[in-house]
Amino acid sequence: MSSVTKNDVLQALSRVLDPEIKKDLVTLNMIKDVQVDGSEVSFTIELTTPACPLKAKIKQDAENAVMEIDGVEKVNITMGSRVPKDEKIKDLSIKNIIAVGSGKGGVGKSTIAVNLAVALAKCGAKVGLMDADIYGPNVPTMMGVEGLPPTPQNMKIQPAMAYGVKVMSIGFMVTPGQPLIWRGPMLHSAIKQFLMDVDWGDLDYLIVDLPPGTGDVQLSLVQTVPLSGGVVVTMPQQVSFDDAARAVSMFKKMEVPVLGIVENMSYLKMDDGSLRRIFGEGGGEQLARMAGAPLLSSIPIDENIPAGGDKGEPVVIAEPESTGAKSIEALAQSIAARMSMEIFK
Repeated sequence: MSSVTKNDVLQALSRVLDPEIKKDLVTLNMIKDVQVDGSEVSFTIELTTPACPLKAKIKQDAENAVMEIDGVEKVNITMGSRVPKDEKIKDLSIKNIIAVGSGKGGVGKSTIAVNLAVALAKCGAKVGLMDADIYGPNVPTMMGVEGLPPTPQNMKIQPAMAYGVKVMSIGFMVTPGQPLIWRGPMLHSAIKQFLMDVDWGDLDYLIVDLPPGTGDVQLSLVQTVPLSGGVVVTMPQQVSFDDAARAVSMFKKMEVPVLGIVENMSYLKMDDGSLRRIFGEGGGEQLARMAGAPLLSSIPIDENIPAGGDKGEPVVIAEPESTGAKSIEALAQSIAARMSMEIFK
């Protein structure tokens, strides 16, 4: 008869830390369904995100800890996930709302937002993408969707669906090529409708592609949407830093946690392996220091990234083995981890 008990297992696992949240798995309520059958122990680890970048390490650390218990000869671990909900979000079945912003246009903000949403969905998360960029609502093109499905009578607006992501865009509201000239109250009303009157269902993450800049429109948006965190996209050169710093300040002014900085078009990798810094260097690191947030990723110049957007097939789908796709998938994992850290801090 084995002397190993469920309490022994929980005690061992209470010494295993989530490397990012810095709390143990038992305190975080990640350990489920502990079963002991003689010398064999089975349990589930319920991670805070399916996009956890350290999933393998957590599993190995847990297995090692339980194997140290006298009498244990085999450990079976099932990996699952349950994304925690940001308590600021009321009246919605959305757990986290993450805004992607920039101080200026042309830095690839929408491209990052689109690929971030798709990468999170590929990991198994339930994801929505709200295109609030009134100046350039490019998300429908980048996601390869032309319009919304019909809305059943007396029901909420049905979002488009592409690559496992639910999509809503201001671009669906206007004729292609028509400029959108809205004042603040109109935009405020539209964004509120996008949140409350769209059938998002249960989402782990809603990614919001903000307009570039930091004027009244952007402030209105940030005030309207109960944001869990913000991500700021910049480029390496000084002029991009100056503009992106304003986006960081905007988030901080509105008490939105800055999850991190993304430096896009950071370098071009040459055939000989060297890196050419076409747009300068250091802007992302400088902005991260100013923001007191991590530089989450330096995305390379990769022709596959804009090509995917042009043909409506994001690079993480079209060319998943490319350097650009891999860097964006790693970025998605980092953002998911940062969001969990923010909720549990």
